[in-house]
Amino acid sequence: MTRNRTIGFVLAALIFIADQAMKAWVVDGLGIDAPGKALEVLPIFDIRFVANIGVSLGLLPAETSTMRWLLVGLTGVIAAGVAWWMLREKSRHDMFALALVLGGALGNIVDRMRFGYVVDYADLHFGEWRPFLVFNVADAAITIGVLILLIRALFVREKKTADDAPVENANA
Repeated sequence: MTRNRTIGFVLAALIFIADQAMKAWVVDGLGIDAPGKALEVLPIFDIRFVANIGVSLGLLPAETSTMRWLLVGLTGVIAAGVAWWMLREKSRHDMFALALVLGGALGNIVDRMRFGYVVDYADLHFGEWRPFLVFNVADAAITIGVLILLIRALFVREKKTADDAPVENANA
């Protein structure tokens, strides 16, 4: 059990590091550091700078300093809740999903604290049709982690082991 937790927290740290490294590479390494700057990588994929002041799908835009710090606090509480859940989680699969969520949340929290916005850059499109908003490694990790948790909660029923079986009363 401790091994799964350790792996989970290491995975969260790796997601966080990958997210921050990609954002630094896009902004500093490639110089894509302002709205309107973009680099076509493939006909269906661009690297494009977006300063995202809201959360997923542009919800809860933090247009003032107060809103920014409230959003940092809210997402910090959520990240702390995910970390607490990881400390209690027994399923290796759920631990993996939670690690993705935690690592991504921390990456976006750091951006919001440092810049006042989250750096988004991955722009998948098919002509003018964009099935996703511009996103980053953290957003992808959070989305995949939440989807895994939802799919497992709705469709996967793990079998009980002998250790999980209820103890029968010997006096009955």
